Amino acid sequence: MTTVPDQAQVVVIGGGIIGCSTAYHLARDHKADVLLLERGRLTNGSTWHAAGLVGQLRTSASITRLLKYSVELYSTLEAETGLATGWKQNGGLRLACNRDRWTEILRQATTARSFGLEMQLLTPAEAQDLWPPMDIGDLVGAAFLPTDGQASPSDIAQSLAKGARMHGARIVEGVAVTGFETAGGRITAVLTDHGRIACQKVVNCGGMWAKAVGRLAGVSVPLQPVQHQYVLTEPIAGVTPTLPTLRDPDRLIYFKEEVGGLSMGGYEPNPITWAENGIPDGFEFQLLAEDWDHFEPHMCQAIERVPALQHAGVKQMINGPESFTPDGNFILGEAPELKGFFVGCGFNAFGIASAGGAGWALAGWVMDGAPPMDLWVVDIRRFSGLHRDDSWVRARTVEAYGRHYTIAWPHEEYASARPRLVSPLYGRLKERRAVFGSKLGWERPNWFAPEGTEPGDVPSQGRANWFDAVGDEHRACREAVALFDQSSFAKFEMRGPGAAERLEWICANRLPREPGRLAYTQMLNPRGGIECDLTVARLAEDRFYIVTGTGFRTHDGAWIREQLEGADAAFEDVTEGWATLTLMGPLARDLMAAVSPADLSNAAAPFGSVREVAIAGQAVRALRVSYVGELGWELHMPVDAAGPVFDALMDAGERFGIRPAGYRAIESLRLEKGYRAWGADITPTDSPFEAGLGWAVKLKSGIGFLGREAAAAVAAAPLKKLLAGLSVADPAAVLVGRETILRDGVPVGYLTSGGWGYTVGRNIGYGYIRNPDGVDPAWLRDGRYSLVVAGDEHPADLHLEPLYDPGNARLKA
Repeated sequence: MTTVPDQAQVVVIGGGIIGCSTAYHLARDHKADVLLLERGRLTNGSTWHAAGLVGQLRTSASITRLLKYSVELYSTLEAETGLATGWKQNGGLRLACNRDRWTEILRQATTARSFGLEMQLLTPAEAQDLWPPMDIGDLVGAAFLPTDGQASPSDIAQSLAKGARMHGARIVEGVAVTGFETAGGRITAVLTDHGRIACQKVVNCGGMWAKAVGRLAGVSVPLQPVQHQYVLTEPIAGVTPTLPTLRDPDRLIYFKEEVGGLSMGGYEPNPITWAENGIPDGFEFQLLAEDWDHFEPHMCQAIERVPALQHAGVKQMINGPESFTPDGNFILGEAPELKGFFVGCGFNAFGIASAGGAGWALAGWVMDGAPPMDLWVVDIRRFSGLHRDDSWVRARTVEAYGRHYTIAWPHEEYASARPRLVSPLYGRLKERRAVFGSKLGWERPNWFAPEGTEPGDVPSQGRANWFDAVGDEHRACREAVALFDQSSFAKFEMRGPGAAERLEWICANRLPREPGRLAYTQMLNPRGGIECDLTVARLAEDRFYIVTGTGFRTHDGAWIREQLEGADAAFEDVTEGWATLTLMGPLARDLMAAVSPADLSNAAAPFGSVREVAIAGQAVRALRVSYVGELGWELHMPVDAAGPVFDALMDAGERFGIRPAGYRAIESLRLEKGYRAWGADITPTDSPFEAGLGWAVKLKSGIGFLGREAAAAVAAAPLKKLLAGLSVADPAAVLVGRETILRDGVPVGYLTSGGWGYTVGRNIGYGYIRNPDGVDPAWLRDGRYSLVVAGDEHPADLHLEPLYDPGNARLKA
């Protein structure tokens, strides 16, 4: 008879490799009272049939660090638990069959160096020396990561489970979760078919079942099971136990050694989803029907790469469902809908590689209430209400799966499930040949195609087809006036007697003291890291308007709501109710005077002011603020007013040289001005003082605020890192971020963002320069700098002030 405890500190749901790793780390590192529940038997979902390749390199430094931790853990786990893991550090090869793929590999090699991961670049012949069975006739080159490897997924999971028990965790199989109890927006108990379990926290590691488990708690978990096939062959001559894993992304296939034969699978562009209406009851240690017709293209590609496969026997085809997400990244963190409810799932076919590090990070997040590093790329709060739509998630996930091995082009956009959310100006912008991108479901103009050019992106590893058009938009903003549709901004209102007091506590900068003013501010976490980066406008003594980036709507909204507990204040998301037009450029005031009777002189409407003005008979909330470094306003208005206001500005703006402009011009403009981007240049693990934003922290005011003690400690101690600008004159270099920063030839960091500055005529990047002995401006200026870009070293100039208008004369004109 199964005995289930009636209480536990933390309940982990799901006995796959992620759940076992999370339970192991909760017990080992935090001595938590952990109970793991598995509805069937351990590893019965995707874990048991996973291929088991373990690669470490990703485009995020934090995710790469998690994968490196997995390798370290797997190499020692057997010695700790006595259970074999099948871990083999045989290295990993990645092939390039064309010049664009080779450029991608060169960029990956630079990224590996930036993240402290060894990666060797090989000629085709050198690659064949490591992998003799393959044909190299079409190879341009290859990369080899010697610390990659392979493992037995079920064995690792069982070893983690034993380790969890050794450290005090309880694991019970054959128990299904049927519901949850909550109180005050917080989890209080798990309901099962074996009774109620009181708890403080829950961790949903349900794998393919995680979506259904989340719905029992009112939590959205956007993932979709997809069929993934691979074959196991009979022994093949030349296939030895030390053969590295092999990824051949141009052929969409991978290989690993398996008992003298090969395991071979791939990622087709037309995947087949599974269990669209829910996973069948009793699905445990089961596979799906073989689909050789669907697999045939992979088999043909594999035979061309490994000719011996033509005569090798196939022992088995594995067709097993695996969880994929709409953006190809996994899901970690506390759900914004419910306190104490954490999620760890959706691992997109690299769950075995991720499990060790993800379990470590998730355990720390559960116990400390915050992630142990910047994990925004996998944070569940990167999603929104849109992701509750299963059909939208399914369509986007199919595309994400199909891109698993395609070239990761700079600035590439998803094409599926669009358009979904559009501003009221979508039709007008499309008529003006806007080329749209998508952010959290919103259609946003990236650039405008001139007449005679194709209105669409053409992928490129160099300067893309939109480069010159974006330059024209950039120059219009610097020299005349440009109009941007930023209606997708996330917008909130806070009101009530306690609103001002509580906002003063949440914001690191001073709150606007009187109505009609706004403040740029960060919101810090208790560790002093930048949790939010936004503007707060005071509309009345007890009413505030908060604006943040499109992609941060769920994150920032959840963060603010969490801090409002007990406050006499109402908080409302008003995003869809307000459109935003951003008018920027030296002639912006002249144009405003032509369309509005309001006095918008510097005396009447200084920088940092908010006023209600009339344009085309419409009431418009005009915020004097800028993310491009020019005179101008964010114009916020009810959505019904957007069309008339846009038409009035464009019609009157003709004589001022107005130009509609997009987000790629904004990126170039903000790089020249040195403005930071949250999630890239600034994150929850970066202090404002490290980011050069200490001027926006009210330490000298004597006013208490969230994160004050931690911020003061950082400000008082020597900094170990400092964000700096670097520019490269050579136009042949193309900065996209993650390029290695060298100081006197020694790596000291990497770029967090990069692009081209059209006004200054240089590549511009930003990144943290690190030194364990301390970083200050004098030390920074004393060095000689260069950037490693796609394998080539380029001399770079250091900039501690903005390259453009460092005195803000144009901004405050």
